[in-house]
Amino acid sequence: MEKTSIERFFSIELKSKANLKNVTLTNNGPENVLLEGTIGNLKQAEFAEDTILVVTGEKGVLRINLTREEIKKKQTQEKEG
Repeated sequence: MEKTSIERFFSIELKSKANLKNVTLTNNGPENVLLEGTIGNLKQAEFAEDTILVVTGEKGVLRINLTREEIKKKQTQEKEG
């Protein structure tokens, strides 16, 4: 089975800086970056143009390029072991 690597892009839009809990960027340490916050209570989750999962909360929006088919395929692979 051929594996393909697809980079995932995301954006996070918050209505206020107060909704951002933590941002960690290090100069000399590991290359890890940590973003933590809240988009609040879920208002809606939908696919835009069948290629972007959009999760909308009361305090912000998370977008990631991920299709419904990719989620289903991954769930099936995990169930099969």
